[in-house]
Amino acid sequence: MEAQVIVESKINQESHRLIPVKPTNNIMNPGTFQTNNVITPGTTKFPNKPFIEANTQEISLHSLQNDCVIPVFSKDNERTISHQEFIEIAQESVLRVFPHHTFEKPEIRVSHQIKGRTPEAIHKNVKDLLDHERTQYFERMAFIIRIPSIVDNINGNEIALTIGGVRSYNLENLYNKKTFEKFKFFIGFQNKVCCNLCVWSDGFVDDMKVSSYQELQTKIIEVIQNYNAEKHLLGMKAFAKHSLTETQFAQLIGRTRLYQHLPKKDKALIPNLNFTDGHINTIVKDYFEDDSFCRNEQGDINLWNVYNLFTQANKSSYIDTFLDRNVNAYDFTNGIQKALIGNGDYNWFLS
Repeated sequence: MEAQVIVESKINQESHRLIPVKPTNNIMNPGTFQTNNVITPGTTKFPNKPFIEANTQEISLHSLQNDCVIPVFSKDNERTISHQEFIEIAQESVLRVFPHHTFEKPEIRVSHQIKGRTPEAIHKNVKDLLDHERTQYFERMAFIIRIPSIVDNINGNEIALTIGGVRSYNLENLYNKKTFEKFKFFIGFQNKVCCNLCVWSDGFVDDMKVSSYQELQTKIIEVIQNYNAEKHLLGMKAFAKHSLTETQFAQLIGRTRLYQHLPKKDKALIPNLNFTDGHINTIVKDYFEDDSFCRNEQGDINLWNVYNLFTQANKSSYIDTFLDRNVNAYDFTNGIQKALIGNGDYNWFLS
């Protein structure tokens, strides 16, 4: 386990002073977890897998701070809140809420590189450009920060409390004057066996609009404080108590394929499913082949494994749809669970 990260924010503390927050015990009481909620360093090793794949690449916070320019709103030249500042503000916020816990370094993934060059290199051929004459920033960024000292166990899988967010400059109108900026932020859990994220709608804001650093910090802390980790855990643990037979799973897969092509009026009567045929193909393949979440010898599969098949397939999503689909995976699995006991609106997927 890595040592606690000391946040050295590069935000100008005079002009963008972060708001002091009194630590709260309402969000997470470690006593409600199993006795293994404090990890002894070196006791458990998990595979190092990215939380999202698709067309992303890994980048360090140092590289974001030193190797990337910051986009501006072109009509007034006001700068945006940069990717690295978003991450730093999230670090500051979670440290204030959980002052006695350790945190891992942010895991950061970026995509859609925007290239440029410095003015003195304006007439150079591309092949002649020197490193210091090239500029770049990344249109889309996703990050997570794990809290490995707060964990629980579901169906033999250790999960750790995790926060994270997404920033997509393509959702901003950078050709206009500065206005509200948009962020996505979540608090949930990560399955440490496979690095799949477990995100619930109550711990996720998909359209966090802010106009300042202070407002961004305030809203992040509000999400963390309003998150009910115990309820989220109980919901996921219930998944392991219900199973689909091979016939039911096949019916479910067939219905998910039909869903993609339903007429709009029919689809409006059925709960939303955000997964594409490509995702469903991955789910079917992993139903047979995945080492951790495949069917048993009888062909049955519990809903915890089904849920992880969905979140695992979601790793192929683009950054700007990744968290939304992750929430949809939880809602969908929860709906299937209710359908198995005769409740809810998801019966169509098993009928």
